Amino acid sequence: MTKIIGLTGGIGSGKTTVANFFKEKGVPVYIADDEAKKIMDYNEVIAEVQQLFEEKVIDNFGKLDRKKISQIVFHNKEKLNALNALIHPKVKAHFNTWLEKHASFSFVIKEVAILFETNGHLYCDATILVTAPIEIRVERVMKRDHKTREEVLQVINNQMPEEEKIKLATYVVENEKLEKTHKQVEIILQKLKFL
Repeated sequence: MTKIIGLTGGIGSGKTTVANFFKEKGVPVYIADDEAKKIMDYNEVIAEVQQLFEEKVIDNFGKLDRKKISQIVFHNKEKLNALNALIHPKVKAHFNTWLEKHASFSFVIKEVAILFETNGHLYCDATILVTAPIEIRVERVMKRDHKTREEVLQVINNQMPEEEKIKLATYVVENEKLEKTHKQVEIILQKLKFL
């Protein structure tokens, strides 16, 4: 049976970089956030999401106003939980279909931003946590998302502390210098072959 390797990390840690290293090595990689965004573009899902909010969260093009939704759920845990309860089962079903298509591989990577927070690690055979010093993470996100330092720190402070994630992770990749990151991924790849 194909093993599921969960890949996660806080904002700006470099999950995508590590996911791409695995892709380059021929390992199938499922990016849960990307798939969730695609699912949220389905007409029936747009309607279901709108029902969760009193405010209008559909833009003039009939698509979900992701920025508006983000602002609402960032300050409203209840709404965030309701949104997750709606979207997560759909992503899970989509992943299961994807997994069937990759059944010939000994293992696949499932990249999930909030893997430990949603207990997703319990459904994985092993987990990889990507970490980086907080200053580097802040700089990366400021550059990538054009956010202020305060905005990035607010997001980081709202996420599960890295120390807690480290305790739950099977492997930890310190993603500061690319060359070192690559070497760590190579070592993990060898270990995963014997899972």
